[in-house]
Amino acid sequence: MNLNTQKLEDRVLPPETSALPTLAERQLGWGARTWRRIKLSPTTPIFVALILVCVVMSVLTDRFFRAANILNILNQSAIVGIAAVGATLVIITAGIDLSVGSNIALSGMVAATFVAGGGDGVLGVILALLVSTLIGAFNGASVAWLNLAPFIVTLATLGMGRGLTLQLSQGQSVYDLPDAFNWIGSASVFGIPFASVLTVLMFIVGHLILNNTVFGHKVYATGGNREAARLSGIKDRQTLFFVYGFAGLCAGISAVVLVGRLGSATPTAGTGLELQVIAAVVIGGTSLFGGKGSMFGTFVGVLLIGVINNGLTLLNVSPFWVQFVQAAMIFLAVLLDSFNTRRLARRKVTAG
Repeated sequence: MNLNTQKLEDRVLPPETSALPTLAERQLGWGARTWRRIKLSPTTPIFVALILVCVVMSVLTDRFFRAANILNILNQSAIVGIAAVGATLVIITAGIDLSVGSNIALSGMVAATFVAGGGDGVLGVILALLVSTLIGAFNGASVAWLNLAPFIVTLATLGMGRGLTLQLSQGQSVYDLPDAFNWIGSASVFGIPFASVLTVLMFIVGHLILNNTVFGHKVYATGGNREAARLSGIKDRQTLFFVYGFAGLCAGISAVVLVGRLGSATPTAGTGLELQVIAAVVIGGTSLFGGKGSMFGTFVGVLLIGVINNGLTLLNVSPFWVQFVQAAMIFLAVLLDSFNTRRLARRKVTAG
């Protein structure tokens, strides 16, 4: 069949949905097939790790499983989680975004300065999303059309964003923001922080984009083999541009949540956040080599980081260990991904 004439929907499917059951799988019962897929899923180890960490923390401190603490974990994970939705798409395309922290700081500062000066709170939210999306679009255009390395581009954007934030704020925080602007980050719905609800909604949207749209299929194809995707008719440059733009939009939403929660915008906001975001995505099973990943895996990765951070705090562990633990988790996740890739490759060779 000619790939140039075949419909995109038929030729490009995400890894999680494209594989049809083999003859051996069809001969197994439903329970056996389900159990086999669970064992082969890259998300299974991290999900098991999340359960084990929760059990350990509940044994070490009786404050862990209290309802207030669970809500606190969800609320504290919102900023990383929302930004990780966009970062998942970026990393699936074999890219990286190191500018997410400075994007959050700059877009939040621009919006806070606007509303503190008498601007409307709702317009301030829109302004934050516009600024962050433009930053993401700049990254996307540089990667897609200038053919620059994502690492270098986003590293430069990180520095430029920090510099602009400090210049705009003169190194000072901005306070006295209107309730209409703070609402997203500080409000609750039926006792649940709205930021947590928004995080879940963002993950649902991200899942639908990746698994139920042609664009999501293009994202997987571009990350799996950009040249092959281009030859098969996919506009890889446009795909990359929109992926980075979407990641910028997610960073803007995180900025609004962060500023609303604190009731102020600080020039150092989001410092080191890129490490947590990348850690959550990679720990969740998304491959740094591209072409593989899922929103559910990233969601579990976000929860695992949130649980560990919360548990270390409850146990009065030095906060200086947190960054070490996050970096170590990235290393272990990449190592396990490498082992899993080799294991699946051997399995395919054996089956063939």
